[in-house]
Amino acid sequence: MKLAFVKMHGIGNDFVLVDNMSRKLDLGAEQIRLLADRRRGIGCDQLLMVEPAGDPDADVRARIFNQDGSEAAQCGNGLRCLAAYLRESGIATGDHIAIEAGQGMVRAFLTNHRVTMDMGTPRFEPREIPFLVDVRAASYGVQVDSQRLDIGVVSMGNPHAVIRVEDCESAPVRELGPSVQALEEFPEGVNVGFMQVLDDARVRLRVFERGVGETLACGSGACAAVAVGRARGWLGARVSVALPGGELTVEWDGEGQPVWLTGPTQRTFEGEFEL
Repeated sequence: MKLAFVKMHGIGNDFVLVDNMSRKLDLGAEQIRLLADRRRGIGCDQLLMVEPAGDPDADVRARIFNQDGSEAAQCGNGLRCLAAYLRESGIATGDHIAIEAGQGMVRAFLTNHRVTMDMGTPRFEPREIPFLVDVRAASYGVQVDSQRLDIGVVSMGNPHAVIRVEDCESAPVRELGPSVQALEEFPEGVNVGFMQVLDDARVRLRVFERGVGETLACGSGACAAVAVGRARGWLGARVSVALPGGELTVEWDGEGQPVWLTGPTQRTFEGEFEL
């Protein structure tokens, strides 16, 4: 079977998009792992399946799969790329696009080559993340290997742990990331962000993603870092987030309000893959 696809990226965070609007293609975990493989397949951080929406107010539904074949509920950069693809391909028209993803709907606004997305309201209640503690707190002390870490925890539709570091570049992302993900307090795993605060409007960030590993960028991770940093009093309402692949802008007015994520997207190539 030949599978048509489009490859896109948002500041290096790359995706394979598959149009499933007019067929019932159901890819298995092994096939997804093959497509995501950078040596034997196309190569990507996540694969997005574009399907008809169930909600009449949405343009499409997106199913998001990690490199390891597991399904994710949220992917900020992937959904921004999808919004740009929908308009370029004519599946959706206009500058406002609504996408079903996970258990909710997100809205994107397109201007030139930049896409701004309503990422929803950050959720700090432990049971909604999920994070197995009894009481909500501004931060939590967890034991990771031989050290005690102070982490902030939030859901952006997917679970995130955020660690403040002195220097993002030298942070032990590949060592600590898997250890934090393995904590029993996170029954569904967690994305781990390592954030260096430069001032109240600028941070540097590296993210070790659940089911993927470290990526060049992570949209929901950028939103989670700003939400945690703002809740802790470190950051203002508009923050530039510098990731290894480039910069994103995150805006958040505070508790109960949606987070807005803005950045560029790029269509790199398209083709067919023999499954």
